[in-house]
Amino acid sequence: MDERPIERYDPKAIEERWQRVWEDARAFYADDPEPGTGDETHWYQLEMLPYPSGSSLHMGHVLNYTMGDVQTHIRRRMGWTVLRPMGWDAFGLPAENAAIREGGHPREIIDRNIAAIQKQMKRLGWAIDWDREISAHRPDFYRWTQWLFLRFFEHDLAYRKEAPVNWCPNDQTVVANEYVVDGHCERCGALVELRNMTQWFFRTTAYADQLLEYDLPPGGEWPERTKTIQRNWIGRSEGAEILFRVDELDLDVPVFTTRADTLYGATFFVVAPEHPFVEAHASEEAQAYARHAGARRVEDRAAETEKTGVFTGHHATNPVNGERLPIWVADYVLMDYGTGAIMAVPAHDERDAEFAETFGLPVIQVIDEDGRLINSDGFDGLSAEEGARAIVASLAEQGRGAQTISYRLRDWSFSRQRYWGCPIPIVYCDACGLVPVPDDELPLLLPDVDDYAPKGKPPLASNEEWINVSCPSCGGPAKRDPDTMDTFVDSSWYFLRYVDPHNDEAPFGRALVDYWLPVSQYIGGIDHATGHLLYSRFFVKALNDFGLLGFREPFGRLFHQGWVQLGGTKMSKTKGNVLGPDDFVAAYGADAVRLYILFLGPADQDMEWTDSGVEGIVRFLRRLWRVVHEVAAAAPPSDGAVTPLTRKAHATVAKVTDDVLRRFQFHTPISAVMELVNELSADPTGPSARFAAETAVSLIQPYAPHIAEELWVALGHERLWEAPWPVADESQLERDTFELVVQVNGKVRDRFEVDAGLSEDELVARATASERVRAHLDGVELRKTIVVPGKLVNLVVG
Repeated sequence: MDERPIERYDPKAIEERWQRVWEDARAFYADDPEPGTGDETHWYQLEMLPYPSGSSLHMGHVLNYTMGDVQTHIRRRMGWTVLRPMGWDAFGLPAENAAIREGGHPREIIDRNIAAIQKQMKRLGWAIDWDREISAHRPDFYRWTQWLFLRFFEHDLAYRKEAPVNWCPNDQTVVANEYVVDGHCERCGALVELRNMTQWFFRTTAYADQLLEYDLPPGGEWPERTKTIQRNWIGRSEGAEILFRVDELDLDVPVFTTRADTLYGATFFVVAPEHPFVEAHASEEAQAYARHAGARRVEDRAAETEKTGVFTGHHATNPVNGERLPIWVADYVLMDYGTGAIMAVPAHDERDAEFAETFGLPVIQVIDEDGRLINSDGFDGLSAEEGARAIVASLAEQGRGAQTISYRLRDWSFSRQRYWGCPIPIVYCDACGLVPVPDDELPLLLPDVDDYAPKGKPPLASNEEWINVSCPSCGGPAKRDPDTMDTFVDSSWYFLRYVDPHNDEAPFGRALVDYWLPVSQYIGGIDHATGHLLYSRFFVKALNDFGLLGFREPFGRLFHQGWVQLGGTKMSKTKGNVLGPDDFVAAYGADAVRLYILFLGPADQDMEWTDSGVEGIVRFLRRLWRVVHEVAAAAPPSDGAVTPLTRKAHATVAKVTDDVLRRFQFHTPISAVMELVNELSADPTGPSARFAAETAVSLIQPYAPHIAEELWVALGHERLWEAPWPVADESQLERDTFELVVQVNGKVRDRFEVDAGLSEDELVARATASERVRAHLDGVELRKTIVVPGKLVNLVVG
């Protein structure tokens, strides 16, 4: 390293210098423990890996990865061995669509984007162990994605069946739910239809009850909001399954209901557009309606106020009274609930009532104002709860109903009729059926194709050389599966591969994965609560049951950041309003960008990016540079004396440490260091100035590591990244005085400094003696006094 000091604050020169030093020293690379060893102070810090479908990070990425960087630096300096890897969610539709737009091969575009984004990450100075870099599109990764799929297949947790999908007739391809906007294809605008296709599924429903429980490690913590979202998505409901007979088809259609007490009030029957009954038995008019209605997003259908539907041409018989109920198909009924079919009771359900009013269907009340059954034959007079039990018991004797538990959760459809994804290692043989590709033949490589645009069938199906193969079992002619896996499969296990990324014998070693995991701290958006986060939990629980892991949750602690907004809208590649860091880093330096993104506001709330705001951070860094150099040049060595400035320094240490590690807030620590620097600047040559300067530089290091290292050297030290994290002296946190807040009926009326040793009676006496307070006490009775020691007195009057 060039030891010559940099005289002025030059972010580019300083940052390039220290990034070279860290890389040469391998400062942030984590060593694995030797077999049979390993201490307990290890920490696995992880943020959700990025899609490299674009050539740049945006400020939302900068927020997440800088938060993780602050955590990493503090934990390392507190003595933890910290693992913090990085990788690329490189397969999937966003990358393929980007390649189609740019007119190149996905692999070339992805590799180019990865190189560009990695350069940005290194320029920002993030502490990442690049030896552990992985990417979902590389064969040494997806070999093990395929291996894991085969383990799920062996355990009957991966299977094929026909299921409805969104189909764009113009693009001739399946369209994911998130790319359907008001029933139309987001890319071309064509009206999307439902079409039944054979799909691969993971049997997530087999783990429904287990996914309701969180087997977190000691110290683990997930936001209650996230757990509530997942539990609602799983949707466990206790109720009854009732069979409705369609006599003309000799067919029973099951219904799940939590309101068996209202069965006598059913006046019509409704199936969801995706229900198999529609394609198999409904009229042409009903099928045409279902193709378009079912392709609309579930959220849009649920929010729709105008009810639409079509009579299917058939009737279902109500098992309690023999009434023939017309069977309709309507988009307000969802396949995600129960069986996708309902008995409609318009007298006691608002949505059913709206539908009945729209189509002139009858309404029969069967529960009176007292909550008792009426118009229900022999069950009249029973309470709703008693009536439900009695009706289900009666139907059970006839074989027409039973108590059951239903889940909103559905099995995870993970096959995609697109090119850019992990090939599915299954061969189809007329003689042998579904045959797994042998483990020793993995990876099944994704072949290069010249034309991967969708044309009505999976692109791989057109590659005759690749698709036609000999059966691994009998040697006869067979075909490969032309579909590829959804990228959520990759992100459901990538965090396991990080700990053993170069293992050629297995996806990961059991000892290493059990040592590092569960992930100590995971950071990412709450929008992944019912996708990636739920799928990862399913994967880990299943792999634990397979004996491959020794834990049942992937992430011990979870934090959801707020969204970085531009012009009031969340930054997103799909919205085209992303702002990258490059121009700001070039103009102001990486440290300024890192500090500013965390200074915008509370980390768990949305925040607005403004270009001009970073200039205030630059002014702070220049002031820090100037003041520390003044201290280095003129301040005497610290003599250990207790002064107001040393008290301030220790209070700042306590606040920064608590805010980052316990409260997971990052903006308030910056403010606290700014306050310390302000007080230091008032007397940079005083007896405590050097201690205060060292403290300020040490505390700002996780946020602005480059300038901190340079200033640490100026103060006569070296290798701040390895220096112990400062610890507050509790004795110096005690104050001789404190600010007493005085309230009257909960409203602040005065505040002033008092001695810290005053008793509660003395505090009340001081409070009532205040002229500002007495104005609110005259002529009224003092009924109660509330004293919070060290903080406030509240006088309750009336």
